[in-house]
Amino acid sequence: MSDEVEPGYVRVRLDLSYDGREFSGWARQRGRRTVQGELEDALRVVTRSEEVFELTVAGRTDAGVHARGQVAHADLPADLWEAHRERLLRRLAGRLPHDVRVHRIGEAPPHFNARFSAIWRRYAYRVCDHPGGVDPLRRGHVLWHDWPLDVDAMNEAAERLLGEHDFAAYCKRREGATTIRTLRELNWRRRPDGTVEARVVADAFCHNMVRSLVGALLFVGDGHRPPTWPGQVLAAGVRDSAVHVVRPHGLTLEEVGYPADELLAARNAEARNRRTLPGAGPTAGAVAGCC
Repeated sequence: MSDEVEPGYVRVRLDLSYDGREFSGWARQRGRRTVQGELEDALRVVTRSEEVFELTVAGRTDAGVHARGQVAHADLPADLWEAHRERLLRRLAGRLPHDVRVHRIGEAPPHFNARFSAIWRRYAYRVCDHPGGVDPLRRGHVLWHDWPLDVDAMNEAAERLLGEHDFAAYCKRREGATTIRTLRELNWRRRPDGTVEARVVADAFCHNMVRSLVGALLFVGDGHRPPTWPGQVLAAGVRDSAVHVVRPHGLTLEEVGYPADELLAARNAEARNRRTLPGAGPTAGAVAGCC
């Protein structure tokens, strides 16, 4: 995949958010409602084009997962972009359904790639452990866990997972894809409203990684496992049947980080490099998966 834009085209960056409850994930699927499908169809209609302009996204979210800070790009014909750029944001707002919004759109800098240029993705997972359940107004974005949670124990366990590791024990494997990731942050806090919130930052995530990590840490928080257990699962390198993939509706992609413009080309090359751990053979470069 080249980062060079074809002559006569302009690469356009879109910053967007969506409520994932009624979507079958990001990626376009025949016969299913997806975020990519809605956006590409809306873009085609508002630009009065016969062509569908394919979107490349920073992180392909699963069915039911939300996004507040998702990023995508599309390559548009330069004359079409010039004709529509001033009114495109408002026209998309009028065409898109209310559960997906583009809140910024503009010409991307040279070498920008929404997927490969990203240096980190930040997710949040929100849990309510109140015995009465979740506030009905937040039920689509917060998981109810019917056990009281010890946040300190969860943070003690989370510290053992930080750094670069093979997260095969917490990922659904995909043919030819690496499960090596660098987990930069994983911590929990109890918000003033009582909600327990995880902050999770990594260079990229493999399939089901965040939801599996959350599932393991909830078992620590409610006392079913000791704080050493999630690290032991990681070291074992195989899926443990006790690690539950929690439901998607508590998960939100909050933000995607990119380097300075002059570092984009180098970052793209780095993201495509084959990754290894000490003593291990090479694996395909890490890319953003769904969580």
